[in-house]
Amino acid sequence: MGVTLRWLALLAFSLLFVYPFLWLVSASFKPRSEVFDNRLIPRTFTFDNYLQVWREAPLGVWMLNTVIVTVLAALTVTISSAMVAWGFAYFQFRGRKALFGLVVATMMLPGAVTLIPTFLIWKSLGMVGTLTPLWAGNLFGSAFYIFLLRQFFLGLPRELFEAAKIDGANNWTIFVRLALPLCKPAIILTLLFEFQAAWTDLMRALVYLRDSSDFTVPRGLKALLDRYGFGGEWHWEIVVTASVITTVPMIVLFFLGQRHFVGGIAGTGTKG
Repeated sequence: MGVTLRWLALLAFSLLFVYPFLWLVSASFKPRSEVFDNRLIPRTFTFDNYLQVWREAPLGVWMLNTVIVTVLAALTVTISSAMVAWGFAYFQFRGRKALFGLVVATMMLPGAVTLIPTFLIWKSLGMVGTLTPLWAGNLFGSAFYIFLLRQFFLGLPRELFEAAKIDGANNWTIFVRLALPLCKPAIILTLLFEFQAAWTDLMRALVYLRDSSDFTVPRGLKALLDRYGFGGEWHWEIVVTASVITTVPMIVLFFLGQRHFVGGIAGTGTKG
């Protein structure tokens, strides 16, 4: 009886969390007059919204821009953060813990604090209005990912690296050939986290992008909301349909990488 109740409770909470997306998908197949009727099964089923949204907005261009930004952002932050994390985990030097604590402390700094100085830097470089500011900052790593990857590196047997060094392997070879493959779950977890973060990043897109041909998906959805949503033409069927189209890639990515979420998070140790 207890097991049945637990399963029913899990099912109820699952439906509670899934319902908003089910409503969104259902609304995307409804005509304008029925979008907010709260029916999960549309009374009038239509595919016209999906045809209209491609005519009204350059979704293909926006998604291509977003793919470029997310791939570059995920790759650069994973590589740079892994290198810094490996340095903190493997090399012994004076002040290592204090320096690592300083890096972690930067996570307490709100993004709004550095928004204006960062904007001025990119403006002086002539990059405002381009996609570069949306991903190039990741070349310098991320405190959260450095912490995450360092914990994985600390969990690896140091004797393995010392044996490789005796066999003639240099530090770079040890990092690339041994450390990274052994930390594959953490590397994939970092890639997935940053891919999701970059795909949904609206703030930097609002600050740096000017031309609609350079918009990413979040910035494009904001433009559609302004035009067809509140204060616009009230064509909510276009807004919800565009939201469904741009959300699907993230759902597919989650299902492809869900086992790495569990394995990656479970493998994060507490070593100092």
